[in-house]
Amino acid sequence: MPTVLVVDDDDDVRMVTCLSLTRVGGWDVLEASRGREAIDVARDARPDAILLDLMMPDMDGITTFGLLQEDPATRGIPVVLLTAKSHVGPNQPWDGLAVSGVLAKPFSPMELPRDVAALLGWETR
Repeated sequence: MPTVLVVDDDDDVRMVTCLSLTRVGGWDVLEASRGREAIDVARDARPDAILLDLMMPDMDGITTFGLLQEDPATRGIPVVLLTAKSHVGPNQPWDGLAVSGVLAKPFSPMELPRDVAALLGWETR
């Protein structure tokens, strides 16, 4: 079973995301509600992937991703960004970042594990 760290400051979104990944995907899930907490959990637990909310208070997803990339202990962990905001046009805040993909919120809880697995190149059950 892969282990995925879910990072979102919205308790309800984090709960639905975690339930989807555990119950539908059968994966192990870790949780963080803030960027700094996510970095600490990722460094300690070394999850197989991170689902990272783009818009968070204190430290946004782009900043959190940058700090994860700077740390040799977390640099190799694939990151999928979750965003409720999508700009129209060719320029996105994640352009040029080595993220594994971007998923829009709201998402279908029944399809989320399949969508994440597809972005990461994982087999689904």
